[in-house]
Amino acid sequence: MVTHFDEKGKIYTDIIQKQAVWVTLQLPQSRIHGILHIRSNERIKEVLDNAEPFLALTQAEIFSMDGTTHLLKTNFIAVNKNQVIWIIPDSEQVKSE
Repeated sequence: MVTHFDEKGKIYTDIIQKQAVWVTLQLPQSRIHGILHIRSNERIKEVLDNAEPFLALTQAEIFSMDGTTHLLKTNFIAVNKNQVIWIIPDSEQVKSE
């Protein structure tokens, strides 16, 4: 970790505060459920709009396209943003009755 001090003694570090957001991503051939790490002051939309071509997900589970068959579990996956059809944070999901 790199620490910097200004002339008044204020401490600055290179650590970026992020929050973990559980999301579900729909891709053309599969569906992924995992944690997307975003900066504390950002929204998912801003992460999708930035220049980085990949989304990093942790604790990811990969399912069939319809979400019914579990295919794989991994601690990390990088997903090309061009493949994302939709993304929903778990906090916004509502089960249909």
